[in-house]
Amino acid sequence: MPQTETKPSTYRRINGKLKSLNIAQATRWSFYFIAIGLIAGLGSVVFHYLCQLGLHYFLDMLAGYRPPAPAGEHHLLPPTSVSLNRLMLLFLPAMGGVLSGWLVYTFAPEAEGHGTDAAINAYHNKGGFIRGRVPIIKTIASAITLTTGGSGGREGPIAQIGAGFGSFLATTLKLSDRERRIMMAAGIGAGVGSIFRAPLAGALFAAEVLYRDPDFESEVIIPAGISSVVAYCVFCLVFGWGSLFDSPPFNFRNPLELGPYLVLSLVLVATGVFYIKAFYGTVHIFASIKKIPNHIKPAIGGLLTGIIGFFLPHTLAFGYGFAQKAINNELAIPFLLSLALGKVLTTSFSIGSGGSGGVFGPSIVIGGAMGGCVGKIFHDIMPSVVTEPGAFVVVGMAGFFTAVSNTPISTIIFVSEMTNSYHLLLPSLLVCSVAYMASRRWSIYSQQVQSKVDSQAHAGDFFVDILQAIPVNDLMPLVKKVTLIPQNMPFLEFKRTFSETKQHYFPVVDEEKRLVGIFSVNDIRGVLFSPEIEQLVVMKDVGTSDIIVTTPDEDLNAVLKKFTTRNIDSLPVVRTEDHGILLGMLNRREVISFYNQKVDEMKSRRQALYGS
Repeated sequence: MPQTETKPSTYRRINGKLKSLNIAQATRWSFYFIAIGLIAGLGSVVFHYLCQLGLHYFLDMLAGYRPPAPAGEHHLLPPTSVSLNRLMLLFLPAMGGVLSGWLVYTFAPEAEGHGTDAAINAYHNKGGFIRGRVPIIKTIASAITLTTGGSGGREGPIAQIGAGFGSFLATTLKLSDRERRIMMAAGIGAGVGSIFRAPLAGALFAAEVLYRDPDFESEVIIPAGISSVVAYCVFCLVFGWGSLFDSPPFNFRNPLELGPYLVLSLVLVATGVFYIKAFYGTVHIFASIKKIPNHIKPAIGGLLTGIIGFFLPHTLAFGYGFAQKAINNELAIPFLLSLALGKVLTTSFSIGSGGSGGVFGPSIVIGGAMGGCVGKIFHDIMPSVVTEPGAFVVVGMAGFFTAVSNTPISTIIFVSEMTNSYHLLLPSLLVCSVAYMASRRWSIYSQQVQSKVDSQAHAGDFFVDILQAIPVNDLMPLVKKVTLIPQNMPFLEFKRTFSETKQHYFPVVDEEKRLVGIFSVNDIRGVLFSPEIEQLVVMKDVGTSDIIVTTPDEDLNAVLKKFTTRNIDSLPVVRTEDHGILLGMLNRREVISFYNQKVDEMKSRRQALYGS
């Protein structure tokens, strides 16, 4: 009776300790993610204030240009009465390029370009490490670039603010690389989810944007979700609740409308490829110019942006207000076309030259404008089928960013949250799926890797996973038959056998051919160089009876552990039911080669399924 009472009480104590440990651990991690959300949310607030002030003092007061705001945003300061000065619009982006270029290339060169790519690279290749100064420099430089007329988005700097703090917190707490990556990705989701008022999409985006294949970093979703909700609440407490855009109650009721939506998806793919080619073409041109200092290149890009802005002012800065007008069906086709194509060029010049800003924001405007064009054209052709051209603007936003970013799921949710329009999920799913499949070869995020197999963050995980799935039996054609050494063979006779073989490991067997020992080339050196004893030695004296073996049903991960634990290059393969019967020798080289073959086959299957 005492024993039966002790065991349950002991179990209760142990189980209670484990539960308290898990609760304490969950509480600690939740605190970390809440802290990341708070910092990311405050960073969004600060950055939004800087952008609003910059738009007022630079574009409004100096150039007299007052772009419209989306429904969910309002100007912090009353507009001035300064008349439009196109000459100032010509040179203002260059002035911003001078300031942002000096800031970035003096203090944090990795802050140039669109910050999301830098965060993706840090996740895959740098253990989630981001220098502490990068978010600060990125914030100031991006605010200057975007509010002096440069074309770009807000997600890049905000992603780096959240990611930078997550990385800093993990480094300060001396967490592992894996934990730092998770906290960094949570910061990405928090920053993007708050600034665009789309917390669910922000969390999914942080998990999806890392890969080109339809793959999620599942361990990131919950942390990013917690951080994103907190950051969203902080941002909305300051600037008000609601979505970034306001849209009429669009509905999908006619299946015939899927035809025009299919055409829209192809138009978005073509425009997306043009956007990517123009953007990275600009990046490569500026990178190839060695005689001009990097500090000056954003100013040149700003001047080229200003030239376009001189003729098309609506292509400067953010452009969200024009996307709102397109949703409301207030813009004509020529204006929408000039907005989309001009935005491609101004974004390429502003960011591709080394300026600082994001690429998600311009993608929303470009996609919305092209969607508006297609919607209006089909509305004129078949008004009874396409009754609401504004719906094509919303779907165009989702489809275009999917085409350039390889993030179909999070983008659908993004646009639905940003426009507060959830009744267009079905056409959005069609357009995003087609756009995704047709644009697999291209991505605006150059640091995306194909899949987890290609990420340094998962190199060890896949090594173990693949090896555990392969039994030794699959390698039996590679298991080599070797010369067996009788245990009573004199050493002098073995020397003749040894001179005629290239074996490195020699199984020792008894009279019934059962395995009783094994020795390697290294084990016989002591006898080879001791002539005085070699006539007295038989081979059972050389071999060890402590034999490490493997069987056909053992997995290769266990086999590789045996190789590395004892630092040996070959293992005897014996029958599962009788370890005395030798089937052959398995070499470490064959195991590694077989693993590499399986990885290559996996990559080939994924490429065949999803494209290159």
